[in-house]
Amino acid sequence: MTSDTKSAPPAGLHIRRGTVADASNLSALGTETFTTSFGAQNAPENIALHLAKAFGPGVQERELADPAVTYLIAEMNGRTAGYAQVRASDPPPCITGPAPVEVLRFYVVHEFHGTGVAQALMEACAADARQRGGRTLWLGVWDQNPRAIRFYTKCGYEDVGGQTFMLGDDPQNDRVLARPLD
Repeated sequence: MTSDTKSAPPAGLHIRRGTVADASNLSALGTETFTTSFGAQNAPENIALHLAKAFGPGVQERELADPAVTYLIAEMNGRTAGYAQVRASDPPPCITGPAPVEVLRFYVVHEFHGTGVAQALMEACAADARQRGGRTLWLGVWDQNPRAIRFYTKCGYEDVGGQTFMLGDDPQNDRVLARPLD
């Protein structure tokens, strides 16, 4: 799917905005999806440091209450299938498009891969960014995650540079990808 092509969302999929009441669920889901995605390739102590910093219930509560942050929660037939976090932030220098908005987190539960949930969730991210006045959507993705890079490319993102992502005390290389929203 390119940024110009939209497909119908899968039957039974509902995407909604997260609320502070979702903090505990998002904390557990973030911990699960991050560990499943990156745990085998990284030192357990760095995974643990990152999980404590990024997915504690208090962190989720603060982010859900922040007007600059939107959580989008994908539910398939009443089950949480994934989530994304969209936020206003200062982009890295390689983001040169107008009015940038970041997709900071984007995770789909493994059993929902290939079902259309990810495409629909990404379109919801783009719609949220447009609603904020965004004209450029950007994200960072670990350079060791080819599946995610392929997905983002299919969604119309292009590689525009790199940045360092600290996983615990391990500096890792992220590719920075961006797409226009016009």
